[in-house]
This record gives sequence, structure tokens and C-alpha cells, in this order.
Amino acid sequence: MRTFPVEIALDPSSETPLFLRIARAVMDDIRRGRLKPGAPLPSSRALAESLGVHRNTVLAAYRELGAEGWIETSPAQGTFVSTAIPDMATQRSSSKAQAGIAARLGFDMSSASTAAPVHAHKRGTIVLSAGTPDVRLLPTEIIARAYRRAARSSDKRLFDYGDPRGDERLRVALAAMFGSVRGIVASPEEVLVTRGSQMALDLTARALLSRGDVVAVEALGYRPAWEALGQTGARLVPLAVDEEGLSVDALEALADRENVRTVYLTPHHQYPSTVVLSPPRRLRLLELARTRRIAIIEDDYDHEFHYDGRPVLPLASADRAGVVVYIGTLSKILAPGLRIGFVAAPAPLIDRLAAIRYFVDRQGDLAIERAAAELLEDGEVQRHARRMRRIYQDRRDALASALHKHLAGYLDFTVPSGGMALWLRVAADIDVDAWAERAAEHALVVHAGKRYAFDGRSRPFFRTGFAALNEREIREAVARLAASRPRSAKARM
Repeated sequence: MRTFPVEIALDPSSETPLFLRIARAVMDDIRRGRLKPGAPLPSSRALAESLGVHRNTVLAAYRELGAEGWIETSPAQGTFVSTAIPDMATQRSSSKAQAGIAARLGFDMSSASTAAPVHAHKRGTIVLSAGTPDVRLLPTEIIARAYRRAARSSDKRLFDYGDPRGDERLRVALAAMFGSVRGIVASPEEVLVTRGSQMALDLTARALLSRGDVVAVEALGYRPAWEALGQTGARLVPLAVDEEGLSVDALEALADRENVRTVYLTPHHQYPSTVVLSPPRRLRLLELARTRRIAIIEDDYDHEFHYDGRPVLPLASADRAGVVVYIGTLSKILAPGLRIGFVAAPAPLIDRLAAIRYFVDRQGDLAIERAAAELLEDGEVQRHARRMRRIYQDRRDALASALHKHLAGYLDFTVPSGGMALWLRVAADIDVDAWAERAAEHALVVHAGKRYAFDGRSRPFFRTGFAALNEREIREAVARLAASRPRSAKARM
């Protein structure tokens, strides 16, 4: 009887079928190089006797090994390790083999830049920089009921492959919301549902841009958006932002010099400065885009949260030339974790986005989308938005009051008419970046202006979000910011 060259441990407590344990033991020894290509294996009868198992068990193990290409059998000669498998012994490192994922890459990654990931913060840290909603106030039971109804629906297509544009009921509900609240007349065929506005932007970038195309962006802005645009190989050109928003003069001058393909901006509450694009600039931008065939990517990320006066309608509401691609999200109204964003644009672009999305993500979570559709149809989203608008306005005022009380002379700002954050100018004789670092030592996260600058250079600003913090947390955050301010600063403004 031929002696089997490896040992096979047959753990009687294992729930794995015996034939699979035998097959995997042989695979492991081939991987380790203990069984080399072409090495003979014992007959099924001999191995069964050696292991004390039924011959059919060994036959089943050999069939599994043969089906996966690990061994080959010749009726006249016997069973052998497949010669098609490379000699693993010659490929192993001289160090001891280690199970699990390797510590180093065995290949090269793309040289394309990527934004730094968001890191978790230590317990007790207050994040004053986030422009995110307070998910603690989310009506989770209402959302859960809507999801349960969707999951129990007789429409089982919600759990099958579906339209990459998104659930039709949600697209109908979003189109109705656009018309009633945002002044945008759109059909369901002109709406695409995405997993958050970042996916909407990424798909739009893929559809509109090619390597070398020129994209105008705000010189102070949202870096993840710049990354999505830049991943296409497009060349981003920053344009100045002032108290009236993006400089349309600068955009026109750029368009005179180069073929500008797209402009990306946040006109409602400019990110991060919170200023609103002025009416004259809105009109000029739409006309410039029409005459120069420039696509406008309008990111309206927090439309519902306008507190003083009437909210300004989106650029898309006045677009008659088909130049605006309108991007938004329900993340700020409800919660980022629900991952529901959208694009509203002329149907030919929506069809193109859907085709790209098919190969990237196939489709969204149709059950979640159906639940969101029901929440919109029943008015729950609108009621929650109205409630949050009152709460966030109070929090905006609380933050402004605390800053005036404790940091007058160090910080100056204009209370914005809407949005979820304040943009604070730091006194000229203060090192804003050093202050941010000192704040971190006091368990406070606050982002300085360079985080939002296209060139990455220092800017004398802080961005402070108030929506995710209650009024007690806001007071504590300002106390920590005051405690960490540079003592040597004269702070005259």
C-alpha cells in the first residue's frame, strides 16, 4: 500500500463533511508545497484503509479535488497532483508562511490621488466641524414601519434586479417634491436615484468628462466632490468665491481662454462659506452656460434648511436650455446612513447615467427606496424637515450667541440665512491651524480653512457645524474652543 505523504486530521467534532475535510487537507498541502505537481497519491482504497473511513468518502474527496483541478486521474496509472499547478515551494518566501491577507501589496495601485478617509474620534470628543443632521432625532419607528411594509409588500420585484434609475414610486415622489418645493418641473424619467449625492456626482462626472477636460470649481469647496471630478482625468480650475458666491466674471474669463466643459458649484448655501449665489450672477451663469454649452453641476445639498426669508430656488428651476444637472440628497433631511441621493436632468443624460450605474452598482436598495417613497407620499419627510428646520434654527442662534459671548474679538462672522454651519473669520494675528490643533487636545474637532481650500494653503477661517449638536453640546464645544485659543494673540478685529 502506498503511504500517503501528508497527515490528515479528522476532527470528529467538525460540522464540515468528512470528504471535504480530506479534500481541503490535500489542497492545503499542495499550496504549502508539501505535495508537488505530478506527485502520486494513494488509491482511494488504500487511503480509505489508512484513514479508517469508507472508500466512498475518499472517492467523493477525489472527485471534489478533480473538479477543482487540483488532481488528475489516469485509469491506467493512478491519481496525481495536477501538473498544471505551479510548484508552490519555489514561490514561497524563506520566512514562515502566514495565514490571512498579506501585509504588503503584490501589485501596483493607480497613481490617482484620493482624499484622506474619515477617522473615528475618541469617546467624549465633540465634532464641531460636521455639517450633518442630528440622527438622534430621526423618527426611526416611522421609518422602520415604512420599511417593514415595503419588505412585506406583495411586490416581490423589490428584491429582484430592477431599474438602475431607482424605484419608480420614489422617482414619482421626488419629482412631485421638486415641483412643489423647489420649483423644478421634472418627470420620473428625468430623475435618477443614487446611493447618496456622492454617487450622483461620480456618475455625472463619468458621463460628462474625459481626460483633459476643463472643469471650473469654487476655490473654497468640497474636496470629495473635487476628487470625484478629478478621477476622470479632468483638469480642475479653481475660481474665486466672494460674498455673492462664485465669480461668474472669472468663469467667463476662463471660458474665453479655454474650452470649459463643466462648472461645479453649491449656489444655495455655498460650501463652506454659506453665502448664497446672488440673483444677477445666477442669471449670468445660466446665460453663459447656454451660449458656451457648459454643463452646470448644481449641488443643492441642504435645500430644506433655510431659516430667514424665503429659500432661493435652485438654478435648475430657471433652466430652459437644458444645461443644469441638479444633484441633491435626502441625507440632510433624514440620515446619511439611508444613502438616498438623486439627479434631475434631461432624460438623455439620465439614460446615460443609468447605463453607467448598471456597471458600477447595478441598482440601489429598492426596498429602502420604496420605504422612502412612502414617507414622501405620506408627508412624513416634509413634517420631519419642518421640525428639524425649527430645531436647527435654534441651534444656529445658540452657537452664534455663545461665540459672541466667549470669543468676541477672536472670531467674526455673519449669521447665515440657512444651512447647517457657520463660517468664522479668525483674527489676523492668530495662527488658525495651531488653534485647531490645540482644540484637538481639548477633545474638540474643528476644521480650519485650509481643509476647504483648493490649493490646500492656510485660510483664516473655521467652519463650525451646529445641526448635529444640541444646545448643551454647543455651549460645551464653544467653551473648549475658547479654552484652546492662543493666549498670546491680541485678537483685534
